[in-house]
Amino acid sequence: MSTEPFLVPNTSLEACALWFTAPRTAEFHLETVPPPGPDEVRVRSTASALSQGTEMLVYHGEVPDNLPLDLPTLAGSFGFPIKYGYATIGQVIDVGVGVENLAPGASVFVHHPHQDFFVIPGKLAVRLPDELDALLGLFVANLETAVSVIHDTPLRLGETALVFGQGVLGLLITQLLKIAGAEQVLAVDPLKKRRDLALAMGADGALEPGDLPESILYVTAGRGADVAVEASGSGAALQAAIDSVVAEGTVVVASWYGTKPISLALGDRFHRERLRLRSSQVGRMSPDLGSRWDRSRRMEMVVNLLRRLRLKELISHRFPFQEAPDAYQLVDEHPEDVVQLILTHDRT
Repeated sequence: MSTEPFLVPNTSLEACALWFTAPRTAEFHLETVPPPGPDEVRVRSTASALSQGTEMLVYHGEVPDNLPLDLPTLAGSFGFPIKYGYATIGQVIDVGVGVENLAPGASVFVHHPHQDFFVIPGKLAVRLPDELDALLGLFVANLETAVSVIHDTPLRLGETALVFGQGVLGLLITQLLKIAGAEQVLAVDPLKKRRDLALAMGADGALEPGDLPESILYVTAGRGADVAVEASGSGAALQAAIDSVVAEGTVVVASWYGTKPISLALGDRFHRERLRLRSSQVGRMSPDLGSRWDRSRRMEMVVNLLRRLRLKELISHRFPFQEAPDAYQLVDEHPEDVVQLILTHDRT
């Protein structure tokens, strides 16, 4: 890793980017970052967040090789090598002609892989409020997904919601369901540490997977949960969600399983009680929202929610960017110890 260059406007910079070159192999590659062109901005990273869901599937090589990349900032392919990641905060260091809403010094969030300097179209940078702790901006990506999940969940005021998985996404969904009007939100996770964290975040109850579905029936006076969200990445959790909802209930699948096969038993009450399975994906808006919502409105809401939710206490680990390979190894070998791990670009 080279030391930070002396920043001179209109000159190219040498950047260090993290690439996955094979399953469970993270390496640094040097790249040249030119000055921003028209309508572009150049950003110096402050920190980036590592995702235990999708990003670790990519790291493990558990994504179909021929799946198209879904962000313009990604590079390579899921067949390796690939430059991947989608939660970076930083400061604008210079702007190109035509950029009006950003100036040098502005704090921004960008759906960008882990890299210390980069150039992007200005429209891809999300301006963070000046008074906000910029570190909270690292949750924009997961929070945008969580908002999308809530929009896909047909919850009514006073109903019971069940959330499987209390990683970062699940903890955000748990908080948002309370705001959305759930009478009670029940969190499910095999780890006591995460169940305790869910209770601290506002969950009304925290259950072990082995307690289902009997405990759900007990808590809901025999009805079952009105809605369930599967955010754990586990096929067994998806089955438990199906088994735990009331007749005509809905299970929203927020997890992406990659190439992992999922087996479900749908021959019992699934058909007779008209249960619904609904996928949720942040790349599309829920059709139920009609023309009232678009991505711009959703992002505006996400930025506003950064002030309202309990976020900073979800950061469990911080690694210097140059130790990123060690960070991935930790999450790979001891995922139970990590909630949100971030990579920092500390400059002294």
